[in-house]
Amino acid sequence: MSDDDTPPLPMLEKRRIEAAILGEVYQVLVERIGKDEAQEVIGTAVKNSATTQSQELRDQQEGRDLLSLAELTKQWETGGALSRDVLEKTPEVYDFNMVHCSYAKMYQEMGLGEIGHLLSCIRDQNFASGFNPDIELTVTQTIMQGAEFCDFRYRMREAKDHE
Repeated sequence: MSDDDTPPLPMLEKRRIEAAILGEVYQVLVERIGKDEAQEVIGTAVKNSATTQSQELRDQQEGRDLLSLAELTKQWETGGALSRDVLEKTPEVYDFNMVHCSYAKMYQEMGLGEIGHLLSCIRDQNFASGFNPDIELTVTQTIMQGAEFCDFRYRMREAKDHE
């Protein structure tokens, strides 16, 4: 099998590798600058990474609407890592409840539950706006922070909002 034939690494495994490194960085930062500042640094770095990643991946999509975003985000579900109940899915509205999250379980098992939301959940808004600045996301609860499900509510912002 050549390098070109190698299947992509599942996103859950990518996040596990990142978390192993960021967890060590977090511990050093906590010792040097305190917990609050350490969380701020990790959160900012992860949000910046999400924006960069979405800008790179958006070029693989034909459209920039919510149907295109939904298609792109399927890669996070590989291997049953996530399960969602879709409530509405149109080019302008994408509402779903995430009812299973292996990322939350993985971070807990790694001893990183305290910052799991910084390693994964905090990415969502920046990923969406990096994909298309007209996408707004509202999430009021997450499995990562103890809720039964995550409530994702995406909307396309009206073009006139930018005038």
